[in-house]
Amino acid sequence: MALMTPQEYIESLRKLKTRVYMFGEEIENWVDHPMIRPSINCVAMTYALAQDPQYADLMTVKSSLTGRTVNRFTHLHQSTEDLINKVKMQRLLGQKTASCFQRCVGMDAFNAVFSSTYEIDEKYGTHYHENFKNFITMVQDNDLTVDGAMTDPKGDRSKAPSAQADPDMYVHVVERRPDGIVVSGAKCHQTGSINSHWHIFMPTISMGEADKDWAVSFACPTDAEGMYMIYGRQSCDTRKLEEGASIDVGNAKFGGQEALVVLDHVFIPNEYIFLNGEYEFAGMIVERFAGYHRQSYGGCKVGVGDVVIGATALAAEYNGVEKASAVKDKLIEMTHLNETLYCCGIACSSQGFKTKAGNYQIDLLLANVCKQNVTRFPYEIVRLAEDVAGGLMVTMPSQKDFESDTVVGRNGETIGDICNKFFAAREGVSTEDRQRIMRFLENMCLGAAAVGYRTESMHGAGSPQAQRIMIARQGNIQGKKQLAKDIAGIR
Repeated sequence: MALMTPQEYIESLRKLKTRVYMFGEEIENWVDHPMIRPSINCVAMTYALAQDPQYADLMTVKSSLTGRTVNRFTHLHQSTEDLINKVKMQRLLGQKTASCFQRCVGMDAFNAVFSSTYEIDEKYGTHYHENFKNFITMVQDNDLTVDGAMTDPKGDRSKAPSAQADPDMYVHVVERRPDGIVVSGAKCHQTGSINSHWHIFMPTISMGEADKDWAVSFACPTDAEGMYMIYGRQSCDTRKLEEGASIDVGNAKFGGQEALVVLDHVFIPNEYIFLNGEYEFAGMIVERFAGYHRQSYGGCKVGVGDVVIGATALAAEYNGVEKASAVKDKLIEMTHLNETLYCCGIACSSQGFKTKAGNYQIDLLLANVCKQNVTRFPYEIVRLAEDVAGGLMVTMPSQKDFESDTVVGRNGETIGDICNKFFAAREGVSTEDRQRIMRFLENMCLGAAAVGYRTESMHGAGSPQAQRIMIARQGNIQGKKQLAKDIAGIR
């Protein structure tokens, strides 16, 4: 099958029997639901750019398994150039959507599971690597979107999976059959899960022998029997349900998505199992996936940051303060922070290395430094954006007020007339354009898009302390002490 078009992708979702719940009710036509469709448009952009010849080098690549042209989001990295192009692709998509485009988690899961299954088979003589190669070939040939599912609810975090009062707090095997396994549990905060054709489930922490039933990785279709999703809320999300609120939404076409993915005794055939009780490899999958995904943030968040910086510059221009030295300095600082994130993404990619399985892995230390910066810099970028934009970003009347023909003035002025009169900016800038840029910044800094740009930057791919633990492990303090001893003449 050739690369899918955006329209073919959207139509392929309609063919699935995915169970989606929102506000306590099942959503029948979730593909066209106004709260969900913007996130689908973001995934569709990954298909649209792959069809565009000017982006062919970034968006498509020859499969290492089949030699056929595939979307880079389904690719197994074969060089440091591949790793760098991944980051460049993610920045491009952030620039095009100002949102999370949802395919990164699956791509990062592909590469982590591919190399890990090779080493599991090497030790145990299992067939997980062959299972995975067959699965990823199917994904590539059909140009599928796959969600990478890692984060469990965790319950009492002071206890291991096997010690939880409720065993479902971590996804686990409840029954083993000759032809497969039955699993139960849930995954939280799942970005783009509803918009995916398939899911790859992975462990979320390192595990001990008592946790064997929780040491499991597998793939299953999104509409598998016993699997369903409960849609997550976002700030200001019901604005998308308001009729004619295209301005108030802030980003009318694109948006993010998170959901609780529930597995209620789902059967997984043997051919889709990639880990089944080999508990000592759970940590390997987690560490490799986290490294790839922390690299990803040096691309996607930078692309979104580019748009935030541009919107801030426009807000300054519309307010008539773009020449003020303080404003110029704030834009310089935003750019400096954003490009620093990009530098980290490129650096950990350029220092990548070949795994035993043959695909390439990033430099783990630099990937964790990248993500540690991402937990901080976007917050400062949006703080500066709010500083420059001013209070109007959050106190402006609604779009309906600006369009209202209700008469309120002594000379017959309408509410719309009054709003357009008092919220006019510099000459040559329409009040509507000023509205649009302010609402867009509100969306990015505080509204629905803040989930993907702020909170996801903090907690996605592991919260800040997770990176600090890895930096401590990878930082080689003993080696650095020896360097100092050598120069200082200490024996």
